[in-house]
Amino acid sequence: MKAIVTGAAGFIGFHVARRLASEGFDVIAIDNLNDYYPVALKEARLSALDGLSNVRFARGNIADPQGLSIAIGDDVDADIIVHLAAQAGVRYSVENPAAYVDANVHGQVTIFEQALKMPKRPPVVYASSSSVYGANTKVPFSENDPVDHPVSVYAATKRSAELLAHSYRHVHKIASTGLRFFTVYGPYGRPDMAPWLFTDAILQGKPIKVYNHGHMQRDFTFIDDIVSGVYGAVNRILAHPEGTAPVYNLGNNKPVALMRFIEIIENACGREAIKQFEPMPPADVKCTYADIDLASRDLGFSPATTLEQGIPLFVEWFRGYNGR
Repeated sequence: MKAIVTGAAGFIGFHVARRLASEGFDVIAIDNLNDYYPVALKEARLSALDGLSNVRFARGNIADPQGLSIAIGDDVDADIIVHLAAQAGVRYSVENPAAYVDANVHGQVTIFEQALKMPKRPPVVYASSSSVYGANTKVPFSENDPVDHPVSVYAATKRSAELLAHSYRHVHKIASTGLRFFTVYGPYGRPDMAPWLFTDAILQGKPIKVYNHGHMQRDFTFIDDIVSGVYGAVNRILAHPEGTAPVYNLGNNKPVALMRFIEIIENACGREAIKQFEPMPPADVKCTYADIDLASRDLGFSPATTLEQGIPLFVEWFRGYNGR
């Protein structure tokens, strides 16, 4: 079977492309290699895919319909599109909202239009985010909860992408399902996220910023568990295109206090952090916590990696990648 994976040089996209290839899919890996964070990391991920004979990388921008079609190939008819490309980062969306609308809203339309042009009209599994829950106080967050009050432009664009997917299901019968990821971490992770930022600072003896004076919780989810959830969603929608839920939560179902998270990184690094306590940024939320009953039932999703297990694996990879 043929799969198109967008954002294949990104953190989650790279791991998903590698998993699909290992399961026998022919993978067309798409990425525009933008410089939101150092391109060298994206190139390192692509290098890890180079030895796979059933992966073809093509550079393309999901917000450019013509360029995307050329990158994929006019004669390509995919069985599944796994759309993971996006402009990521909650806090950066305050500074550059247009980039988020372009990639996450316009890009979503482009991907569904691409699916419409293909004879098989392939289903789309796409990345959403726990950020859509905004400042909801009822926990754990359930797919049935209202998501009408996003607190960042990033969250608003991700919710917009979900609504666009709904309209394409209704009007054009393109099967799709969105995956609301909860704070994904692990090897090859993003430099703008807390595991990387904290590990880097601790190993260099630099201070870390602890927002909301440490009174925050996150449902940290290890990358291998996320990939298993994505693969479960791919299998489900291929077997039962009309029998998938519009969205699924993919989280660890075990929120961890920020101060405990820092302690685990300190233990893995063998050093104590220099903590600089700060107020909470306006685009952040105090807690994320995934209800995963639906994903467990439909996708066989069962996260198995605790933070105590996953953070040392990330720190070990980080040390090797950064020479520390």
